[in-house]
Amino acid sequence: MSTMHQFTDTSFKADVLESSQPVLVNFTAEWCAPCHMLAPIVDKLNEAWNGAVKVGKLDIDVNVETAMQYGVMSIPTLLLFKSGQPVERLTGFMQKERILAKLNPHLS
Repeated sequence: MSTMHQFTDTSFKADVLESSQPVLVNFTAEWCAPCHMLAPIVDKLNEAWNGAVKVGKLDIDVNVETAMQYGVMSIPTLLLFKSGQPVERLTGFMQKERILAKLNPHLS
């Protein structure tokens, strides 16, 4: 089973921007009900990708700087990074199939 990473303002550059593999960041917060609904779907994606994509979450209440830097105004927000650049943004709760339809073109 692949690790679910915990990204922070401090670790973001090394863990996400300098990663040699694609990285999916789940911008979330403890109080966010749709975030809790999305979490099991992100877990399933992480399992399915089996390390081919680094997957993790970033708590926006604790890591305000990174959330502001990427203009995260609503959560949940998923941001896919490739070569240190955001290439896809998904905001709000979505089913797994819709998420994959948006992300797979960037991962092939």
